[in-house]
Amino acid sequence: MFYDNGLQFSCNRCSDCCRLSPGVVYLTYDDLHRLCDKFQLGEKQFIDMYCRWMWYVDNTEVLCLKEMKNFDCVLWKKECGCSAYEARPLQCSTYPFWSWMLEDKESWDSCEKDCPGINAKNGKLWTKEQIEEQRALYDSINPIHKIEYESSISTKNKGETK
Repeated sequence: MFYDNGLQFSCNRCSDCCRLSPGVVYLTYDDLHRLCDKFQLGEKQFIDMYCRWMWYVDNTEVLCLKEMKNFDCVLWKKECGCSAYEARPLQCSTYPFWSWMLEDKESWDSCEKDCPGINAKNGKLWTKEQIEEQRALYDSINPIHKIEYESSISTKNKGETK
């Protein structure tokens, strides 16, 4: 791998990855629960306020964070950046160690134009093992599928009415 000797990256919280260009942040059940706890909201409230259902590669709908009209993430706030930073989704916390960005050196280097933390001279040196761990976490993301979610809600509601 081109990163056998590690890669330099430090997030400077510039928010370039969170705003001003289109993107999709898929949510897992763990993400949803963390975010609900952070904002002290129930699942339905959080989903109604901050989420949307989008078509996924397997031709099913999955849960994602909304974007504003200017493509800012719905959780990004001018005053503080990511309003859920400590509870941010796994997809966000593993950035920039996403599989497609780690395909080859050219892919990694091309992402530098969008993220000043990539290849930063004074950036943290991430070891190959740390990079692989983040990549594996990214690859493990299993977004919430609408059919499964609605089925689980239906099952919960049936249990409450008995």
